[in-house]
Amino acid sequence: MRVLVIEDEVAMAETIRDGLGPEGFTVDLVHDGAEGLWTATERPHGSYDAIVLDIMLPGLSGYEVCRQLRAREVWTPILMLTAKDGEYDQADALDLGADDYLIKPFSFVVLIAHLRALIRRGAPQRPAVLRAGDLSLDPAERRVLRGDTAVSVTPREFALLEFLMRHRGQAMTKTAIIENVWDAHFDGDPNIVEVYIGYLRKKIDHPFGRTAIETVRGAGYRLADEG
Repeated sequence: MRVLVIEDEVAMAETIRDGLGPEGFTVDLVHDGAEGLWTATERPHGSYDAIVLDIMLPGLSGYEVCRQLRAREVWTPILMLTAKDGEYDQADALDLGADDYLIKPFSFVVLIAHLRALIRRGAPQRPAVLRAGDLSLDPAERRVLRGDTAVSVTPREFALLEFLMRHRGQAMTKTAIIENVWDAHFDGDPNIVEVYIGYLRKKIDHPFGRTAIETVRGAGYRLADEG
């Protein structure tokens, strides 16, 4: 199992390498963001099974390295390893395409377990920008476009559209939508889903002559694959 560690603290990077080696990992070390990006995409020895990526790096930040890797369709699982523990830092990392997040100081037992879990799951495509036809949604930038036209949506409308786009082509029930867009313990009127579906249709469909959000009788709502 080959792992790329992009960490500017040399002692920390070497400690990670020394800890992973006996567990069957082959580790390459890089100490700045620009070189890390090059190594992850251009190094001739082939792809990595996982990348351990610090956020605070010289050259390019870990956020930017992650964003550019996903933009280049490099889907290698990324574990963000950082001293920053704010919830928004974690959300930003995941929105940009990271797969997991571990806060320093960390236990090697936990680090190894996280890496093995990522490698078991493999590297399915996880685009940072969601697309359905000419409809695109960027979770990191909180931006929705229909073609080149920006569409203004509320936070709740954004969350609903993101959920439908992540499951495009699939009929999603009101219950599934409420549990994922509102809250599993939401006890209001479930018809709120219909209301917000209507809001979205007025913004991403009707002005553009589209019918991307479909009603599936007895099942719920579906975003058409072609957007």
